[in-house]
Amino acid sequence: MERLTGPAADALDAAAPVAPAAPVDPAAFREVLGAFASGITVVAAVADDGRPAGLACQSFASLSLDPPLVLLCVGKGSSSWPKVRAAGRFGVSILAEEQRTVCEALGRRGEDKFADVDWELSAHGAVRVSGALATVDCALEEVHEAGDHYLVTARVLELSARDGGSPLLYYRSDYATGAFG
Repeated sequence: MERLTGPAADALDAAAPVAPAAPVDPAAFREVLGAFASGITVVAAVADDGRPAGLACQSFASLSLDPPLVLLCVGKGSSSWPKVRAAGRFGVSILAEEQRTVCEALGRRGEDKFADVDWELSAHGAVRVSGALATVDCALEEVHEAGDHYLVTARVLELSARDGGSPLLYYRSDYATGAFG
């Protein structure tokens, strides 16, 4: 491991030891981090009862190229996550700007979130939302507890993307769109 030298090392030395910080106000935390726009995805699988189960998720990112891995963060209070986790394989659908109603359907609590959502089953057994900008079929790798969330890593099994379109974004506690296509 490389050791820092010069001004960077001096700054770290001046800051050590770290005193306990004052508690971070949750409202301020949400407001400040809300300045970071994130895409909105649907994470979904076929549950034990044969019906789709899923949730809206804005904490999703690529993790590794070799092997191909993604990560996502899921709130511990999610009633859908245990069903997705039990399936072991799931789809991540990256929503397009016109799919706000899909996000709202999958973001609410309830048993029949997919009642008005068009979806298809992939060859890997993953649920894919129709019309998504892209889909990623995944196999669950690891789940770690991280505060009030689970940090989930998954192996990528298959990818697909449609031509054109712009993403549905979450920015400053509201929906946003971006003209990227």
